[in-house]
Amino acid sequence: MAGRGGSEPEGSGGGAEPAGAASSRASAVAPAPLGEARLAAIPGVLGKIARERAADHASAPRDRGLTDRTERDREHDGASHGVGAPTERAERDPRPVFSAALLAAKHEAAAAGLTPLAFITEIKRSSPSQGHIAPLDPVRAAREYLAGGAAALSVLTEPRHFGGDLAHLRAVAGAVPLPLLRKEFVVHPEQVREAVAAGASAVLLMVSVLGEATGEYLRYAKGLGLEALVEVHDAGELAVALEAGARVLGVNNRDLTTLAVDLGTAPKLIAAARESGYAGVSVAESGYATNADLASVAHLADAVLVGTSLAGSGDLTGALRRLRGMA
Repeated sequence: MAGRGGSEPEGSGGGAEPAGAASSRASAVAPAPLGEARLAAIPGVLGKIARERAADHASAPRDRGLTDRTERDREHDGASHGVGAPTERAERDPRPVFSAALLAAKHEAAAAGLTPLAFITEIKRSSPSQGHIAPLDPVRAAREYLAGGAAALSVLTEPRHFGGDLAHLRAVAGAVPLPLLRKEFVVHPEQVREAVAAGASAVLLMVSVLGEATGEYLRYAKGLGLEALVEVHDAGELAVALEAGARVLGVNNRDLTTLAVDLGTAPKLIAAARESGYAGVSVAESGYATNADLASVAHLADAVLVGTSLAGSGDLTGALRRLRGMA
């Protein structure tokens, strides 16, 4: 697997699109929604959520023009956050590229003598493992995270178990300049198109959900102008992610079938990815509550994604600053 993942993250140059990029994006081929057999094979609460989200999007077409999607969003929301073609979105949206922002924040933290990691902070009201966390106002939370030094934001859009909504992503996109990750259980290409229309910079693709379809969804997201955080939890999923061409790799310390957390998972799998030749951006996820918790990934990962410990802190700005090593 040597060399998979490329030598630098997608879009890290931050410059103009190469010739032909617009046409390649416009011709992105939508992957098939996950089928019943695949959905039935996903165990535990993860499978329950994946099947619920599949049912939510069952009536959506496999393919749809982004302009059509945008017009429906504008009518529904009275929106100023809708987008047209991806190139039009890029012209309107000045926020940094997701992966480039993570690398820049990591280097800035190291130069300042702080924990050398970028922080993706999460807007999350509840979860299956914790129940109710906090009644966060998405826009207020986004601004408080920005003040605390977040490099990017993760916005939950799953409604039943996490208290999320696509409208939260739209609202945050209109309020702060940070790159935005749509945190969702993607099982249908419509969810990727929704992410673009709502102003996301990246979308979560979970190998535990998508399986061998991960590569198709990754190519589709790229074709629509999105980066993807490709999430894994074990060695088998890591192999799938690298084979798919992941350029931003997330390792979740939480086993989403049992909800158990092992902080040894991320350093082990990130090290394995690097040993295989992976040269993209790496993100450690879940279970980080204190600065001391970050010791095992501080000089291995590029970023950490932190949700519950910050969202339930009652002081998003202060809690993030402490986690970063500022106090």
